[in-house]
Amino acid sequence: MQEDQTEKELYVESEDDEYLTRCVVDTSGRKFNLYSNLGTEKVVVCENMDEFMGVLTFVREMLNDTTELVYADPL
Repeated sequence: MQEDQTEKELYVESEDDEYLTRCVVDTSGRKFNLYSNLGTEKVVVCENMDEFMGVLTFVREMLNDTTELVYADPL
C-alpha cells in the first residue's frame, strides 16, 4: 500500500501529457476510434472477432471513469 502511494506522489501531471478522452467502439466494423485530449485520433481495426473481443476487454478494463466509452450505431 505504501509503495503505490509513493508512486502516485512522484508523478506530476503535465499539461503536455496526452491521454485518452473518448473511445468509440464500432462493432459492425470491428474497429475502435480513440480520441485524445490533444485532438489526436487513432483507429484500431481488428482483423477477426477474437482480436476484437480481446481489444474490447482490454479497453473496458483499462479505461477510467473520466474516459467516455461509447458504441457507434449499427448500420
